[in-house]
Amino acid sequence: MSLSSSTFRALRHHNYRLWAGADLVSVTGTWMQVLGVNWLILTLTGSATSVGLSLVMQALPTLLLGMWGGALADRLPSRPVVIAAQLAQAALAAVLALITMSGVESVLPIYGVALAGGVITALGGPALGRFGAEVVPPADLPNAMALGSILSSAGRILGMSLAGALLPFTGNHGLFVINAASFFVVVAAVLAMRRAEFHRLAPAERQRGSVREGLEYVLRTPWLLVVLALWFVSGSMGRNYQVTMAAMSAGPLEAGAGGYGLLSTAFAVGTVLGGFLAAARPHLTIRLLLVTAFATGVAQAVSGLMPELWTFGAVLLPIAAGAVALDTTVSARAQLDSPEPMRGRVIAALSIVSAGSGALGGPLLGWLSDALGPRVALEIGGVSCVAAALLAAAGLARLSGRTFRQAVRLRPRLENA
Repeated sequence: MSLSSSTFRALRHHNYRLWAGADLVSVTGTWMQVLGVNWLILTLTGSATSVGLSLVMQALPTLLLGMWGGALADRLPSRPVVIAAQLAQAALAAVLALITMSGVESVLPIYGVALAGGVITALGGPALGRFGAEVVPPADLPNAMALGSILSSAGRILGMSLAGALLPFTGNHGLFVINAASFFVVVAAVLAMRRAEFHRLAPAERQRGSVREGLEYVLRTPWLLVVLALWFVSGSMGRNYQVTMAAMSAGPLEAGAGGYGLLSTAFAVGTVLGGFLAAARPHLTIRLLLVTAFATGVAQAVSGLMPELWTFGAVLLPIAAGAVALDTTVSARAQLDSPEPMRGRVIAALSIVSAGSGALGGPLLGWLSDALGPRVALEIGGVSCVAAALLAAAGLARLSGRTFRQAVRLRPRLENA
């Protein structure tokens, strides 16, 4: 398929090709480090709870500082902020390698690095998202986001596979060194981009109260609140499949670690399929968002009824594909339908909702799986997602003054952008 085809149209742009290649390398390095950190913490503590705490350390700064990062992204040029954030992340990966080589026996320094990395992500992540919107014209941004989902899935699969193969030879510190080097690939790609081909977004005015202004914009934009609420429910109750897949493998399916690995692979394949489906669509619309949220909720409820490993894995494919389509559509619509000077703060709001849904949904689905069984947890989660999709459709219908049937055909004012 040529680069001029609709599925790969964002790759026609020189700057995006550099960005996409660097993104694949960076995501691969990140997942290599994730595996190394998780294995290191398990080796030191023997506790899965300790691993979960490291994830909390990474997510907490986004919940607390994310909107400040969004305000910085709207005021400052994106390019230097992105470069600074990449260099800071590279330094942290190098510090992690040094800590590991020193023979550390405490997880506290590792938690400290995780917390510092979370701060960098909270402050630099919105600029990264805003910069990603500047390497393609607005018409190709949804396609670029969909292709980015494919690259993220591919990088995750590649990173975990490479880390598993290299870990016995390089040790954990070797994985961290590789990740540190991956950030310099991103810096090199950014420096090699053509300045004349950037599609710069209008910056926000330098004024006090920009964080409050961002919060007020979100709170006074009803359609955005509805979309974020739907995304929160879908994220917390419908996308924490690392928890429910493990519970199903260890429990009703009696598949063990091997079955969990197989299900993880099936889920990863589904995310790639979802990325291609989203990339092939000319527009990512609110109708697609509502239909996808409803369909994936139904599929999740059905997955709890699957009697065998292979049937459960088969249902995971459309669920994973739907999750990627849902995430891509939410990001595209939230960004394209918001004012350019507010773009960074909108991206920050998306990050906060994503972090919050993960922090709430993981423990909640784990508790439901322990208390009621993983099948019931899946069914409760699926029904919750279906209800959220229906309520969102009804809410958008009311806001638009149209009938419920018309709501699922609702087009945002910039859907053809």
